[in-house]
Amino acid sequence: MRMVFALFLALGVALGGVAIYMAQQQMSRFQAERDYLAAAQANAPQLADVVVLRRPLKYGERFTMADLGVVKMQADRLPQGVFHKVSAPQDSPEAQIAAFFDGETRPRAALRSYEMYEPILAQKITPPGVDAGITANLAPNMRAFTIEVDVSSGVSGFLRPGDRVDVYWSGSVNDQPVTKLIDTNLKLIAIDQSADADRSEETQVARTVTAEVTPEQVAALTLAKSTGRLTLSLVGMQNTADLGTIEIDRNKLLGIQVQEAVQVEAARVCTIKTRRGTEVIETEIPCKD
Repeated sequence: MRMVFALFLALGVALGGVAIYMAQQQMSRFQAERDYLAAAQANAPQLADVVVLRRPLKYGERFTMADLGVVKMQADRLPQGVFHKVSAPQDSPEAQIAAFFDGETRPRAALRSYEMYEPILAQKITPPGVDAGITANLAPNMRAFTIEVDVSSGVSGFLRPGDRVDVYWSGSVNDQPVTKLIDTNLKLIAIDQSADADRSEETQVARTVTAEVTPEQVAALTLAKSTGRLTLSLVGMQNTADLGTIEIDRNKLLGIQVQEAVQVEAARVCTIKTRRGTEVIETEIPCKD
């Protein structure tokens, strides 16, 4: 009997030791996983609330607070102009990061097309109550100036709102044909009557373009239109060059060298007249200074 009791006791001790060992191993694994998760969480990028659309939008389409939602996005990878709250009190510090003020019932409009769950950007939507159009695209203190274009006046079939162009004037100066660069890097805000940068008529030739200019540029371009012909040149996205002054006339275009007239002073001739009877004789003599 004592032998059986001793065997059971030894077996119990052994099983207890195995159980303790297994428990220690399991606890070690749990601690390792906990440390790994803590380290991963510490190294994980910070997330921020971002306002997104719950449905697709086309250019000019209106939306309200009901069309917006909030998702988490990586805080250091956000585009400029995102909103972090759908709405906030108007006088609160959070109002600057909200798409709408609390209680706002006027819709806003998209200045470009949006996909579902895409973040809305402050510079790509209108203020509340304002529809999309030329006025919504104008920067403060700037003016809209329309220029007539056609196939022969540059790159009218390739222009989009948001593109930038150089403007050349062709006319007559001192009865000589001249072409001159009169303005550079003008921003286009509308093609024909459309301010939609996503317009699909890629092959349609525009008849007018509207540029964002200063009041002084309005005066200069108006004078240029009335005295000659304007031509547009599309500026590339990577353009950084300063063009300076560009002016070409016919002689420069054809490489004609114009000789300046040199006036040669005629030699002085001094004479003396003598009369011989009825005949007057003129004789050259040295000139005295």
